[in-house]
Amino acid sequence: MKQKSGQVIIGIFIVVFLAVALMPVHAKAEPIKLSYANFPPAPTFPCVQMERWKKEVEKNTHGKVIINTYPGGTLLGAKGMMDGVIAGQADIGCLCMAYQPGRFVLTNATSLPVGIPDARVGSLALWDLYKKYKPAAFAKVKVLTMFTTAPTNIMSKMPVRNLSDIKGLDLRASGGAAKILGAWGANPVGMPMPATVEALQKGVVKGLFSSLESMKDFKFAETCRYVTVTDTVIYPFAVVMNMDSWNALPKDVQKVMEDLGTKQAEWTGNYMDNHVKEAISWSKKEYKVEFIELSESEKAEWNNKLKFITDKWIQDAKAKGFPAEAIVKDIKTFTKKYSGQ
Repeated sequence: MKQKSGQVIIGIFIVVFLAVALMPVHAKAEPIKLSYANFPPAPTFPCVQMERWKKEVEKNTHGKVIINTYPGGTLLGAKGMMDGVIAGQADIGCLCMAYQPGRFVLTNATSLPVGIPDARVGSLALWDLYKKYKPAAFAKVKVLTMFTTAPTNIMSKMPVRNLSDIKGLDLRASGGAAKILGAWGANPVGMPMPATVEALQKGVVKGLFSSLESMKDFKFAETCRYVTVTDTVIYPFAVVMNMDSWNALPKDVQKVMEDLGTKQAEWTGNYMDNHVKEAISWSKKEYKVEFIELSESEKAEWNNKLKFITDKWIQDAKAKGFPAEAIVKDIKTFTKKYSGQ
C-alpha cells in the first residue's frame, strides 16, 4: 500500500514537472526604440537637455524605452525639423520656433521685448502659454516640452558702445531678434546658429545677437571679443513627437513623458541660466572678452526704439485671427508669476 502511494506521488510529481517544463516560454518584450533629432552640436544646451530627457525617460520607464539621439543635424536640420517629425523621419525633434516666425506666431510672441528676465522664467512662461492656447501650429504633433534661451546680447568683433557703433553692422539674428537689430540700425542677417561659426570666420557677419552661452558652446569668444549687454529677448524652443509614434506608446510610457513636461522646461531654464554665467567667466578668462555695460540713459534710448515692435506684432496677429492683446498680457502675467518665485 505504501509502495503504491509512493508511486502515485512520484507520478504526480512527474506530471507536474513535465507540465511546467513544457509550458511556452514568453520572451522578454523588446524595448521600444525612439529616435530624437536635434540640430545644434552636442555640447550646446538644446542637446544637453535632450540627453537629460532621454535618461529620465529611460530611467522612469525602467528600460521599457530606449531613445537614440542625433545631435548636430545628423538626422534632421534646423528648418526641416517640424516637417521631418510630422513625416516620421524622426520620432522626436527639437526645434527653434524663431526660425519660422510666420508658422509659430503665438509661441513666438515670447520673443517680443516684454521683459522676460532669464531662461527659467521664459521657459515656464512659454510652457504655460502653450498649455493655455494649444496653438494650431502644433496640431499634427505631440508637444513634449518647451523652453527658451536666456536673454539676447550683442557679440561682435568690434566694440558696440552706442547706437552709432551698431548702425549698418552685419549681425546674425533670427525671428523677432532680427527686428530688434533693425530697429537699432544694424543689418540683421538670418541664418541657423551652426552656420554662424563659418560666417564669422569668413567675415559674412561681424557678430551676432543671441544668448551668451553660445560664447562657449560655439566658441564665439574666439572671434567676438566684445559683448554689449542688452539682455533683451529670448528665443523659444519646442520638443515635438510624431503623432503616430506617440499614439503607439503604452499609456504608462505616455504618462512618464507627460509628467516630465513642466519639470523639463524648468530644468532646462535653470541649466541655461547657470551655463550663461559659466560662459561669461570662461570668455573673460580664456579670451579677455570685454563686456560693455550701457549707461542707464543709453539703455533707455535703445529700449525706446523697440516699443513699436510689440504694437506691430499685436496688429499683425489680430489680422490673422489671434487674440493678440490677451496673449501679450498672459506672457507678462506668467513672467511676473515666475519672476516672483
